[in-house]
Amino acid sequence: MNVIYRAEVVGSLQRPAYLMDAIKRRNSAEISHHDFKRIEDRAVDEAIALQERIGLDVVTDGEQRRRYFREWLTVAVEGLSAIKAPAVRMRGMPGHGDLERSDPLTVTDKLRLKRSVATEEFVYGRARARKPLKVTLPHPMTYILNYGPESKQAYPSASDLFQDAAELLRQECRELAALGCEYIQIDAPILTLPLDPAFAEYFSRAGISPQQFLQEGGRLMDVIADVPGVRFAAHLCRGNSPTHYFSGGAYDRAAKVLFTTSQKIDTFLLEYDDWRSGSFEALKSVPEDKVVVLGLVASMKRAEVESVEQLEAQVNKAAKYFPKERLALSPQCGFCSLIGVEGFNASIQEAKLRVVVEAARRIWG
Repeated sequence: MNVIYRAEVVGSLQRPAYLMDAIKRRNSAEISHHDFKRIEDRAVDEAIALQERIGLDVVTDGEQRRRYFREWLTVAVEGLSAIKAPAVRMRGMPGHGDLERSDPLTVTDKLRLKRSVATEEFVYGRARARKPLKVTLPHPMTYILNYGPESKQAYPSASDLFQDAAELLRQECRELAALGCEYIQIDAPILTLPLDPAFAEYFSRAGISPQQFLQEGGRLMDVIADVPGVRFAAHLCRGNSPTHYFSGGAYDRAAKVLFTTSQKIDTFLLEYDDWRSGSFEALKSVPEDKVVVLGLVASMKRAEVESVEQLEAQVNKAAKYFPKERLALSPQCGFCSLIGVEGFNASIQEAKLRVVVEAARRIWG
C-alpha cells in the first residue's frame, strides 16, 4: 500500500428527500421495482458527484441502496427469523434518557449466503466514479445483536456464528476483488462495546468475555481480509446518533488488542470527535506501518462546522503519538447510518466534508 488517502468519507451520506419518498412508495407497492432502482441510481450518482466535486481522495456510493449500514447481515444472508433479539442499552446524550433497542431479527439457523449485495453497489459505482471507490461491509461480530436463546440450536457458541459470518464475508470480498475493487472497509463499531464496563453483563449473556470478544474481532478481520490486492480498513466508533450512543469506552482500555491483533488491516478509521474515544495516547499501540484516519469531524452529533485550524491543532496533538505522515482525516462516522436518523441538513453535511478536504490539503499539501 503506497498511496495514503488524506481525506476520506466513512461511508453513508444523507438520503435525498426524493429517495425517501420513493422508499415509502416502493414499500406500499405504488411504484415498480424497475422505477425504484432508477431513482436509487440517481441518488448514488449525486452522492458520488458530491464527494468528487468537494475533492475527497476516495469516495463511496453514500450507502444510498441500504436502509442501515449493516444491512448486509440480513439481506445477503439466510438463517434469521422475525424474532426480537435481546435488547442493548443505548445511553442518552445530555437532555436525552437512556433507551433499550432490540433488533427485530434473530439468528435461528446456519447462515447461508443468499446473494451478493455489495457487488451491485461496487459495479454501478465503479462505472461512475473517477476517484478510488471504497466499499463498506459490517464486521461479522455485529451478529451479536442478532444472537438470542433461539440461536443456540444452530450455534451453541456465538463464536461459531461469528466464524461462519466471517467466511461468508470473505466470499463477498473475493467477489468484489474479482470485479476490480481495491479498497474495502470493515465497519466495526461493535468492537468498542467491550471497552465499556457497562456491557460486561451483556457479553456474559452471550457466553463470551469482553477480552475474548476483542481478540476474536481482530482475528476474524484477518479471515475476511484474506484477499490479495485489496486494501482493508477497519472503522471503529460508538455510533453517530445526535441523541444516543451505545458505547462510552475509550480506545485506551484495550488499545494493544484493538490495533495489533489483526495483521491484514492496513488502515484504522478512528472516531475522535468527543470524550468517548479517550486520548490520542492510544495511538502509540498502532504499528507504524499502518495508516490512522482521524475522525475529528462530528458527522451527525453536532451541527457546528469544525474549523481548519481546530483540525490542524488536533492532528498535531495526535502526531505526538503516531507519525504525522501516516495520518489522515475523515468525519467520525457516516452521515446517515440508519435511514430517518439525520443530525442536520445537506448543506451542513457538505460544509463538514469540505473542511475535511481543506484541512488535509493544508496539513499534508
